[in-house]
Amino acid sequence: MQSVEQFLVYAARLEQEAALRFDELADMAQTFENREVEQFFRQMATFSRMHLNEARQRGGFHDLPDIGPDGFEWPSIESPEAAAIWGADPNMDVQQALALALEAEKGGLAFYARVLAETSDPEIKAMAEEFVAEESEHVAAIEKWIARAAA
Repeated sequence: MQSVEQFLVYAARLEQEAALRFDELADMAQTFENREVEQFFRQMATFSRMHLNEARQRGGFHDLPDIGPDGFEWPSIESPEAAAIWGADPNMDVQQALALALEAEKGGLAFYARVLAETSDPEIKAMAEEFVAEESEHVAAIEKWIARAAA
C-alpha cells in the first residue's frame, strides 16, 4: 500500500463485496427456510457495511473513488472476500454456504494480514491491525456456526 487513502479504498471495496456476498448467502438460506442462518448472514452483511462506512468516513469520501476493476491489485482475480461465483447457487445447502462464507472471511483476513506485514507506514499498520482483529472475529464466528451445524 502506497498511502492511507489507497488502503481505505481497498478496504471499502473489499467490505462492499463482502456485504453483497453475505446478502446473497442470506437470500439462499431464506430459500431453504433456515431463518437462523439467514439472520446470521444478514448480521455479517451488516458488519461489512459498518466496516465499509468506517473506511469511507476515514478516507473522507462520500462515494468510493472510481477505480475500475482492473485498477485493483488483489492477490487473485477479484477482491479477497468476493466469494466464488457458485456462492449464489440456490441449490447450495447451509453447510456449503457456511464454508463459502468462511473461505471469503479467511481471504479478507489474509489480505489485511499481508498489508500489516508488508507496510512500514505506522498509520496503515494501525488500521490494518484493526481490520485483522475484526476479520479474525468474523472467522471465529463462522467456525462456531460450522461446528454447531456439524453437531
